[in-house]
Amino acid sequence: MEPIAQVASIFIYPIKSCRGISVSQAPLTPTGFRWDREWLVVNQKGRAYTQRVEPKLALVEVNLPHEAFFDDWEPTDSSYLEIKAPKMGVLKVPLEGAHEVAEDVSVWEWSGSALDEGAEAAKWFSDFLGKSSRLVRFNAASESRAVDPDFARGYNTMFSDGYPFMLISQGSLGALNKLLEEPVPINRFRPNIFVDGCQPFSEDLWKEIRINKFTFEGVKLCSRCKVPTINQDTGIAGSQPTETLKKIRSDNILRPNKKQQGKVYFGQNLIWKDKLNGSIVHVGDPVFVLKQVSTAAEAAA
Repeated sequence: MEPIAQVASIFIYPIKSCRGISVSQAPLTPTGFRWDREWLVVNQKGRAYTQRVEPKLALVEVNLPHEAFFDDWEPTDSSYLEIKAPKMGVLKVPLEGAHEVAEDVSVWEWSGSALDEGAEAAKWFSDFLGKSSRLVRFNAASESRAVDPDFARGYNTMFSDGYPFMLISQGSLGALNKLLEEPVPINRFRPNIFVDGCQPFSEDLWKEIRINKFTFEGVKLCSRCKVPTINQDTGIAGSQPTETLKKIRSDNILRPNKKQQGKVYFGQNLIWKDKLNGSIVHVGDPVFVLKQVSTAAEAAA
């Protein structure tokens, strides 16, 4: 079997809605790449802040130790999540150590307990956003957050919007950018896996793919919120690319005979089916399509 594409970039977003990290390899876990959306900024009631309401989060830069993306690496008491933003000092959050438990943390329809990262992190984010904030970490020891069982039963994620992985192709981004006066970079769409070599929007059709030797299932076209309109370098929102996507990627164009929800789609949400230990995806890995539908209207959305 010939590969249809290859992995061009891998992105991890340790803190939901903050900047991503581009890495050359990433360990797979059933809830997503290791470290992806493991932390969350919340308000005083424990509700998640996202770029939809706090676009300044786009300016928060996050780094992890280089070794954090190797198989079996475990943090020591000198391992940190490093957080930076304009006009702010560097915040270092220990990756190891005891935590207070924060109750009633919520993301969309899910609520549960999380691990509070303490007063220093709370002050840093409160100062940066200008409102009471805390940084919390997913409490994998006691909590689970299921993906929508209508699309993938028996799978979980951490603080991602809905699914463990999201994939977009360079072909799709290129096709969109040809229609825009000002091209947008891939960071507007916040994928985990960015592939190159396939036709535009071919990922719409992928029901089952293999990346290297790992099997993923395409479970739902990714419907887009306002975040792609936010310039990730400035935190300022505009109208594009959503206005253009409405003309070429809305449900009434892609799915004219299905129930209309007023959505636009760009990218494919994935689950990882193998759940094997020691599984790592690398930039350059081949992508093979094992099963696909014939039109986007047949894809789950």
